[in-house]
Amino acid sequence: MNKTIPRLLAAFLLMTSPLFPVQAADPAPAPAAPLALHAEAAKPPVTEQRPKTVGLHGDKIEDPFFWLREKDTPAVLDHLKAENAYTAAIMAPCQPFEGALYNEMLARIKQTDDSAPYLQRGYWLYQRTEEGKQYRVLCRKQGTLEAPEEVVLDVNAMAVGHPFMALGAFEYSDDNTLLAYSTDTTGHRDYDFHLKRLDTGEEIKTPIGKVDDVVWTPDSETLFYSVEDDAKRPFQVWRYTLGEAKPVLVYEEKDELFRAGVGRTHDGKYIVAGAASSRTTEYRFLPAADPTAPFALIAPRREEIKYYPEHRDGLLYITTNDGAPEFRVVTAPVATPGPGYWKDFIPARPGIKVESFEPFAKFAVVEEREAGLPHFRVMDFDGKKSERIPLPEPAYDASSEHNPEYASEQFRFSYDSPITPPSVFEYRVATGERKLIKQTEVLGGYDPAKYVVERKEVPAADGTKIPLDIVRRRDVSLDGKAPGWLYGYGSYGISIDASFSSSRISLLDRGVVYALAHIRGGGELGEAWHDAGRMMTKKNTFTDFVACADYLVANRYTTHERLAIEGGSAGGLLIGATLNLRPDLCKAAVLAVAFVDVLNTMSDATLPLTTEEYIEWGNPNKREEYDYIKSYSPYDNLQKANYPDILLLTSLNDSQVPYWEPTKYAAKLRTLKTDHNPLLLKVNLEAGHGGASGRYDRLKEVAFEYTFGLASLGLVKEVSPTP
Repeated sequence: MNKTIPRLLAAFLLMTSPLFPVQAADPAPAPAAPLALHAEAAKPPVTEQRPKTVGLHGDKIEDPFFWLREKDTPAVLDHLKAENAYTAAIMAPCQPFEGALYNEMLARIKQTDDSAPYLQRGYWLYQRTEEGKQYRVLCRKQGTLEAPEEVVLDVNAMAVGHPFMALGAFEYSDDNTLLAYSTDTTGHRDYDFHLKRLDTGEEIKTPIGKVDDVVWTPDSETLFYSVEDDAKRPFQVWRYTLGEAKPVLVYEEKDELFRAGVGRTHDGKYIVAGAASSRTTEYRFLPAADPTAPFALIAPRREEIKYYPEHRDGLLYITTNDGAPEFRVVTAPVATPGPGYWKDFIPARPGIKVESFEPFAKFAVVEEREAGLPHFRVMDFDGKKSERIPLPEPAYDASSEHNPEYASEQFRFSYDSPITPPSVFEYRVATGERKLIKQTEVLGGYDPAKYVVERKEVPAADGTKIPLDIVRRRDVSLDGKAPGWLYGYGSYGISIDASFSSSRISLLDRGVVYALAHIRGGGELGEAWHDAGRMMTKKNTFTDFVACADYLVANRYTTHERLAIEGGSAGGLLIGATLNLRPDLCKAAVLAVAFVDVLNTMSDATLPLTTEEYIEWGNPNKREEYDYIKSYSPYDNLQKANYPDILLLTSLNDSQVPYWEPTKYAAKLRTLKTDHNPLLLKVNLEAGHGGASGRYDRLKEVAFEYTFGLASLGLVKEVSPTP
């Protein structure tokens, strides 16, 4: 139930993989011809200026590129195609390298592979990939892993005739005979509902259209689901019983700051409908065995109070920040769930944030965060046992895996780090034994011992210590000559943990020092870390990032002239604002699906996500908040200056950050920048916020992005085209 979809980072920028065996790394290779030398290969598009007056509070701003929002007009599509043609012309000399890089990254991936199977109600569930196919195949086996395979959904077959295919909801009925799922074929995150009979493969017609959350009741006859309004805010919860002519509306959230959703407790006994903003939550519940019963309110919403309910053995277990800024866990009887009956189960502990509480029949798992790192605490219900599962590295990512069986005696979790490939472990609670179930295989002789991961604390402008994760090859000398790559996000209280990317090996093996900045506005150091980088403190996010870049230079990891910086979505806002503050900070910048036109977007309440994000960025209808947004909005603060090489990536069907934000940014910056460095915009005309949906297409996007960055840093070598 703790679910929001803000202007999130594009996933492909964080996790993807790379190419074929690389030559031995040269920590300070002789620079090849930099990308800037190819800038005269073509002329950038000249964007027509049609000034439109925008602004609130009598603030009249002339926006010459406002017309680029007119998505359905031929002139806009022609302009986007012209941008793509210009980008292709500038990058043409690098195409042989880009192709080799793609093959290099692909060669590290085991293309035909299975996921770790997990047991749910008598079936082993897993998914597999097949070499040459873009999408996964979802399968199950009844009883044992030796049983015949049943293909439940082949997403490759579903994608035929569609340039984009994404799977949303995916829920088996409790009796294992039906599958409720949803698909998006545009990238706009409009998910169409489907109901499939698993014994025959027949699709059952229902009156359900587009959906967000989907959950079954135990009798496998009733579904609860949520739907979005025109601004893509989930706002209603409906109930549908199979065979009925129409669904029934059971909850509507009218406050535009809140999103509605529906779920089911881990023990399966209660349906929970919730309303959540980023600052406040409210939940109702009803017995899953009695779906027509009225919802009972757990606790009325109170500003700045969040809570998340679970259930076990007649008690609600509620994770809440009420009286605990970094959260605690309380219990309450089902009959009297309100705050007056809450009793501490896990009290607040200084420096430790409770991120989630997952109850099983005989034990519970608490996901905690301390000193910026996630941890798992396994405990019983009578207070006799409470211990953490050891996680060994200085920086890593870990999360609960598939654990659908409430009666299980094991807990599964995933673990990876910048040098440890994604791994699934099973922890046997009774003995403390930890068993590796599966680790993603990295082909081509990958050896994690060749790399080193460090966690540093960087003093920010106000003295606050910013965690910075750094990964590099051990043979890279810290003499200030290595190229660097710095990633950041810093919004919505989202923690960007240090994860593995097989693609990133292609940077590391070319001597690049890769760093991840855990700047304020994120959630790595708890709720206060988020609060220190949102609303009227948002500029801390940008100055923290600058401090991390300067730290890398001061400590001889790299130089400003050999540094690339990157961010996606709200992280694109970070990079845009950083470039306005310090255009000399780096040699190259990559901004993916970048939220750079903040003032215009937040001033238009008709756009998706806008009003519900007033409590993240500020409400521009309030003069003070309008002025603060205006003071850092990247588009509104572009200036006459020398900017670094810049690559902007966007998608035509993006519903989170519209394509026109980076498109306008590129057009305006071309009228102001005083350098001859490349400013490129690449538009995926068939995708949405996360980029391409197919795994090979997504990898090609990464190869292009890395080629741009490596070329800017002087690391693109001549590659002969394959005959």
